[in-house]
Amino acid sequence: MATAADFCCSGLTFSSKLPSRQSHINSFNVNRSLSLNRSCIQFYCKNESSTKIFSFRTRRRRNLGIYCQATGTDLQPKRIPSSSDLEFAARAGKDRLSKVPTTNIRNFSIIAHIDHGKSTLADKLLQLTGTVESREMKEQFLDNMDLERERGITIKLQAARMRFIYQNEPYCLNLIDTPGHVDFSYEVSRSLAACEGALLVVDASQGVEAQTLANVYLALENNLEIIPVLNKIDLPGAEPDRVCREIEEVVGLDCSNAIYCSAKEGIGITEILNAIVQRIPPPPASTDRPLRALIFDSYYDAYRGVIVYFRIIDGAIKKGDRIVFMASGKDYYADEVGVLSPSQLQVDTLYAGEVGYLSASIRSVADARVGDTITHYTRKAEQSLPGYKEATPMVFCGLFPVDADQFSELRDALEKLQLNDAALKFEPETSSAMGFGFRCGFLGLLHMEIVQERLEREYNLSLITTAPSVVYRVNCVNGDTVECSNPSLLPEPGNRRSIEEPFVKIEMLTPKDYIGALMELAQDRRGVFKEMKFITENRASIIYELPLAEMVGDFFDQLKSRSKGYASMEYSFIGYKESELIKLDIQISGDPVEPLSTIVHKDKAYSVGRALTQKLKELIPRQMFKVPIQACIGSKVIASEALSAIRKDVLAKCYGGDISRKKKLLKKQQKCLCMCICRVKSPISNM
Repeated sequence: MATAADFCCSGLTFSSKLPSRQSHINSFNVNRSLSLNRSCIQFYCKNESSTKIFSFRTRRRRNLGIYCQATGTDLQPKRIPSSSDLEFAARAGKDRLSKVPTTNIRNFSIIAHIDHGKSTLADKLLQLTGTVESREMKEQFLDNMDLERERGITIKLQAARMRFIYQNEPYCLNLIDTPGHVDFSYEVSRSLAACEGALLVVDASQGVEAQTLANVYLALENNLEIIPVLNKIDLPGAEPDRVCREIEEVVGLDCSNAIYCSAKEGIGITEILNAIVQRIPPPPASTDRPLRALIFDSYYDAYRGVIVYFRIIDGAIKKGDRIVFMASGKDYYADEVGVLSPSQLQVDTLYAGEVGYLSASIRSVADARVGDTITHYTRKAEQSLPGYKEATPMVFCGLFPVDADQFSELRDALEKLQLNDAALKFEPETSSAMGFGFRCGFLGLLHMEIVQERLEREYNLSLITTAPSVVYRVNCVNGDTVECSNPSLLPEPGNRRSIEEPFVKIEMLTPKDYIGALMELAQDRRGVFKEMKFITENRASIIYELPLAEMVGDFFDQLKSRSKGYASMEYSFIGYKESELIKLDIQISGDPVEPLSTIVHKDKAYSVGRALTQKLKELIPRQMFKVPIQACIGSKVIASEALSAIRKDVLAKCYGGDISRKKKLLKKQQKCLCMCICRVKSPISNM
């Protein structure tokens, strides 16, 4: 029987608008050529012994697919394959639990910018290898959350074990699907550390984006073999040749062997599978060494506890082994060991190079953090795997229930979410305006939005979210350093020597027409210009260093607005720097309102204070007395607005006459209003 690699599908399209494509019949070991006219397609296959010509007449159909199988010197045309037709691939996929030699294992990941077709490509790989049956197949198969499907992004990474037959030999392909957003860059780095290769998927119509570069650099740091894949070549606006040059110039990868594909149409999927086998190196054979396994993800199951996803670097693990997590120091017995395909399938033993999961009745995700190393309790490894670090929240905000009775429900919901997300931090907080709530820490803005939306959807909570803020470092006069995420916790001016704020390095990729607008945006946000370079004739890379506090607002929205959606950005934390920061207080009727206080730069204090007072004037309802709204720095008022008192229009009957008559009526009204205010205040003062 012919192997799965001997099958290919060549799609031919009658359209002059589509970009040039490479031939997708590289599986044949014979010379081939195509002749094309408007009414007939001829497919020539020549070799030393025979020549065969197949002609296909087309009248109404504008697309034609040719499906062939190579059997020695004879070539027989087959019909276009569908998911139900690939019986051989399905049979191979069902046998994916069978062990293969270490030399036939391939561990790879897919890295791409958001909306470049990463999930669609993963679906096609699962389908073509028979890992998922056609009746179970659905779009974004590896994205389990409704939120992921709605937004079209990957939030929680997944893994899948596939079996592929290449040249009559079975191969085990372990796919680790990673999230694409910058907030989860640490999880991406640990996932890439568990692989030997990666598919770099780039949209053939959009080209290289900022997050593409960030993930490629992470892959290069881990010495991965990178296979460039140009996706969406079926789009009318696709320019694969231009994108190839862009990848070579920007990333420095050789794109002479880049694969042109369309995950949606199924073009080039076989070539990708062949390239994975041919070009990605196998993991080293180190089964005889002490166990070392890298954790790249974990989640909490209500019945089995924490389920750990890992890749074995050295040694082997079997059911019943006593294991230790080297960073946390916790030890457990492995109750269950298995592989992800993509559902969990139990096995007895996993060896070096394999990817799998384990269940050990672990009660907390904090005991099995991402990046930690698993080893045996009796035969411990001398050194843990490098790269582990604990997740540090970068963005903070307050979460308060609209209904005060839901405070306990909010606490329970946050505790349940924390079981699955070790990066989520929270602590109780009390506000004079909003009551009891929690101060929560997140990895970034997207992480904050996801947690908030999950709380509202999955736990039916109505929440009020305060403006996001960052963690400041306050150097006190006595030499102490205090970390402050809430303006109300800021020490008094006499006790602090300086304030440091977090800075990030941001890289913006934009067409040249929007360079000026984006540089103006960065300058307005206190950015420090570092570098600008043209990566192609029409696209430029702009690098700035700017405070993280300036980014957690509407920076991304402004970037998309000023570039008409064409620009993209990526940022990384670089450290803390000293800045001239002050605390801006808001007073209403002379009383300070702590929830409205904020930490701002000295040069922006007036503009922020003016904007706050004007907005509060629109939102606060009018009273029977005058309400002053003031923005203050210490005791100094820098901006002020006032709500005038509600009063009767006593001048309505004055259709003319002398001005003294109007003044008399206004004076009489003011006197009556003062008497009303005194009557209201007197019972309050006696209490």
